[in-house]
Amino acid sequence: MPGSIATRRRKHLRTLDSGSWERCTVSVQLSQGSKPSLNHPDTQADTAGKHPGEGKAQRTPGGPSEFAQVAPRLRAMIKVARYHGVELDPNEFRAASAGTTQTAADLSQWAQSGGMWSRAIRVRWSHLLRFEQTGPVVLLFSDGRAGLLTGASAERNLIFLKSVDAPDGAEAVAIDELRLSRVWSGEAVLLRPQRSFVAADAPFTFRWLIDLVRLETRPLRDIGIASFTLSILTILPPLIVMTVVNKVLQFNSISTLALLSAVIVVVFAYETLLGHARRMIINVVGARLDTKLNLHVFGRLLRLPLDYFERHPAGETLYHLAQVYRVREFLTGKLLSTFLDLMTLCVLIPVMFYINATLAWMVLGCAVLIMLIILAFLAPLRASYQRVVDAETWKSAALGETVVGIKTVKALGLEPQRKALWDERVADAGKARLAFGQLANWPQTLVTPVERAMVLGTMLIGAYLAMNDSTGYMVGSLFAFMMIAQRVAQPLVGLARLVEDYEEVGAAIGEAASVLNRPLESSSNSAGLRPKLVGEIRFSDLTFTYMGTKTPALDRVSFDIPSGSMFGIVGRSGSGKSTIARLLQGINRDYSGFLKLDGVDLKEINLRHLRQGLGVVLQDNFLFRGSIRDNIIAGRQGLTLSDAMRAAHLAGAAEFIERLPNGYDTYIEEGSPNLSGGQRQRLAIARALIHNPTVLILDEATSALDPESEAVVSDNLMRIASGRTMIIVSHRLASLTECDQILVVDQGKVLDVAPHAVLLERCGVYRQLWLQQNRHLEGRRGRLAAVPSGLM
Repeated sequence: MPGSIATRRRKHLRTLDSGSWERCTVSVQLSQGSKPSLNHPDTQADTAGKHPGEGKAQRTPGGPSEFAQVAPRLRAMIKVARYHGVELDPNEFRAASAGTTQTAADLSQWAQSGGMWSRAIRVRWSHLLRFEQTGPVVLLFSDGRAGLLTGASAERNLIFLKSVDAPDGAEAVAIDELRLSRVWSGEAVLLRPQRSFVAADAPFTFRWLIDLVRLETRPLRDIGIASFTLSILTILPPLIVMTVVNKVLQFNSISTLALLSAVIVVVFAYETLLGHARRMIINVVGARLDTKLNLHVFGRLLRLPLDYFERHPAGETLYHLAQVYRVREFLTGKLLSTFLDLMTLCVLIPVMFYINATLAWMVLGCAVLIMLIILAFLAPLRASYQRVVDAETWKSAALGETVVGIKTVKALGLEPQRKALWDERVADAGKARLAFGQLANWPQTLVTPVERAMVLGTMLIGAYLAMNDSTGYMVGSLFAFMMIAQRVAQPLVGLARLVEDYEEVGAAIGEAASVLNRPLESSSNSAGLRPKLVGEIRFSDLTFTYMGTKTPALDRVSFDIPSGSMFGIVGRSGSGKSTIARLLQGINRDYSGFLKLDGVDLKEINLRHLRQGLGVVLQDNFLFRGSIRDNIIAGRQGLTLSDAMRAAHLAGAAEFIERLPNGYDTYIEEGSPNLSGGQRQRLAIARALIHNPTVLILDEATSALDPESEAVVSDNLMRIASGRTMIIVSHRLASLTECDQILVVDQGKVLDVAPHAVLLERCGVYRQLWLQQNRHLEGRRGRLAAVPSGLM
């Protein structure tokens, strides 16, 4: 947003000195015996506790009357967001339940979804005094209202507060701790603009994952301290064994044995407790990382454009995303444990050299040899594993396609063909995995004798050195060294194999990144304008071509749709009818020319705001698993059963719903097998109408309906169209006769725009389509009365 907006907001939210108390129009009523509240003379009738979704659907508050209808806490958040140059839409706010007071967490989540940085906090009075030069802070009062903290004076022990009901030019009020404590319990919400770098928009790479792990600084620090302590404790048992052999056994010292026994008990107890605590912290870190990864993956998936899902099978996408969990297991499993073992090595290796340098060099030499063997096989293993990935991807795609299209498979008896395809995919995947396993077996075969030499070789050479040792202390040192060598060998081999594991994880990251790093629909939820939608649409010299084709789907298309009108679109298959509907929904934005909604280019409108003002009904609509009421409301908070009943009645669905045994609580299974096609379509229309859209798009919505259902929907079209712009895309011309204007398109070009009767006279393509669809009624002159006599 321009800097001037923020400057004007800062002027509106300037602070006061104590002498301006009497001049301020905002007063805090804190008299004894009365309910503490923050009132303004012009806003005695408040809407506290009202959810923005209740009643008629609201638009983004543009005028004072609309803004006053928004709940006080939402108004406070909107004012602070405007101060920072961001516009929050109250229609996007979703509380835990309708009619309840908005919590700090709900408000913070709403601001974050709007593209801002926000935190819900609980602070004390002393913390408020530090907000001297910061932007406004939202304070949540106990009675469900809110206030704006615009400044503070630590010297005078005062803060400066504005009411959300105060005009923009009003001044703030100086409040002391006693008066504020009667209406405020410590809840506040901090807001500021989002930084240029947003973690959710960062590409999915190994570096991003490492940064995600680094956010867990405190638990990782605790894990490091515990690991270092355990590493030190690891030294004590070998040293105790060496002392027992060299001191106790050689000199028969009972007192030394008793002392060492006590030390061992203390060390073992402490090591057990510390190990338990470390494993608990690792589990917590793993759970937190798993949660963040799940949220990130699903958030990115929802923001992918529709054309990606249209060009990629669901099974392929799910297989690629499943690789994220392999990455998570690597981060919280092998990677973390290996680095913890490295910390152990930093302590044990110096002790090994202290005990016997010759044996220590043998152990390190074997470890280096193991690493060289593994590195030599990395390149061929990487190529072989990529063939496994490709084969598994095609196998998952075949499985997902069969599950999604199981109705077609059953109806056409395609089970043998699909089974043959599945057998082929399984065979390819099996061959690829077998080849990879055979190749991966070679480094393991070569490493095994080196590992054995590391353990047994050091023992044999150590025994030879002990026999030639004149001091008699080499026997105890050999026991201690063997115990430490066993603890050192495993981390060294694990470190060498970590490189091999990293190659597989790198491939898994690449698979997940092939989905998650696709261009998103919008760079930020706050990007774009949020105009108040009226429904006037204009196509001006618009050309659009689908990716991978050269022929334009729409070629220099120009037409206007007045607000509040019924507008039909008709044409042969492939003429561009559905492409127009896709462009209106913002599914494709890479067009040339202009597409304007209420005078604003569609590319400039916030995508979420646009789609919240649209209602779309497709030819084949998906119903979610749940009750009929839940499907109609579609998860929109603040809407009730009465809203669902009203939308169902308008869509002509109330009649069959009320005949069901459980009515609106009837449960719909996946695929909605207990509903007919017409019933599903009417539920989809009710779902599109539930939020009172400004523009309603029916894209072949009645083409799959039976005559009875189509008649019910057609009878309700005039009621549905009342007060909104309705666009009907259909190949059935009989359903468009009541439209104010009908657009005829052919091969991506506009042939004509006119009412039904006019098109029959002057548009040859429309007349031909009409006669083809009504040829069976040629003998019924009364039915074709709309056709001019010269055409019969």
